[in-house]
Amino acid sequence: MTRLGLIGLGTWGKNLLRNFSNLPECEVLVCCDQKKEQLEKIQNIYPKFKFVQNYKEVLKDKDVDAVVIATPPDSHFEIAYQAISFEKDVFVEKPMVLKIEEGEKLLRVAKDKKRILMVGHIMEYHSAVLKLKEYVKGGELGDVYYLYATRVNLGKVRDIENALWSFAPHDISMILFLLGEEPKTVTATGQCYLQKKKGIEDVAFLTLHFDDGVMAHIHVSWLDPHKERKLTIVGNKKMAVFDDMRSAEKIWIYDKGVDTKLDYNTYGEYLSLRFGDILIPKIDSSEPLKAECQHFIQCVNDRNTPRSDGEDGLRILKVLEAAQRSLEKGGTPEEIKS
Repeated sequence: MTRLGLIGLGTWGKNLLRNFSNLPECEVLVCCDQKKEQLEKIQNIYPKFKFVQNYKEVLKDKDVDAVVIATPPDSHFEIAYQAISFEKDVFVEKPMVLKIEEGEKLLRVAKDKKRILMVGHIMEYHSAVLKLKEYVKGGELGDVYYLYATRVNLGKVRDIENALWSFAPHDISMILFLLGEEPKTVTATGQCYLQKKKGIEDVAFLTLHFDDGVMAHIHVSWLDPHKERKLTIVGNKKMAVFDDMRSAEKIWIYDKGVDTKLDYNTYGEYLSLRFGDILIPKIDSSEPLKAECQHFIQCVNDRNTPRSDGEDGLRILKVLEAAQRSLEKGGTPEEIKS
């Protein structure tokens, strides 16, 4: 039985608490948030849990085996590093940290202390994404040509991280997970409309370039009339669309493409369009966050490496940091550190 401490009870922290508190394999001992009013609201729902305002009380609690961190991104490194130093296993929300040096330091201390370090890349636990992974890996789509993802809405405007750092980790982690490789360069552009003085971009467009010619384009924004969570994969055999806003039928596989055929009159080649059937596979409707929480507890109990471990978090961080450099330079291509 893993005994948990949760730090950060904002919107997402409450979702994590709901899921972890319902898992029979773990026990929530203590919850923490700096805001007293936030604690009081949660306390009414979970009266049996211990609540504190100082996160160090959670880290010093010898009964706590693992810590879940859902605080603002600029505090992730400090809290996670201290938690591991206190020999706690750690689940930290995305992005893992905000600097590559911090990420590398976090990985080193986790290795030295033999602690589990997992990052909240929730899309890697989504049943639809796992199904897409089967199609890509099994060759159902053929060779992947390109992908494009959209994650936009008219929603909460962040005042610490920009839309790139807030939204893009979901799509970057999903695309790298599906392809099983890392991009070599990235270009990014964006603009500040609502918070020009703070320099916080509300919208960003980035394109990842891979060694084999595959491209992936990502559009993120919290200033948009639509709420979209969509990914399209174009292969040389078939094409796939994943629409996470659908309550059902989240994946559509299109047997569409362009074939090369031989003209026997001229013995020359020509391109022929192909329009085939549409397949809508059955997808498990379980909550991705629940699957992610279960995975963390299982890894802690069995001492296994998580799917979205610290190395995965560092890979995403390297893409984000290169994209941020490109963004600041007006879209100049930036190499991603290996």
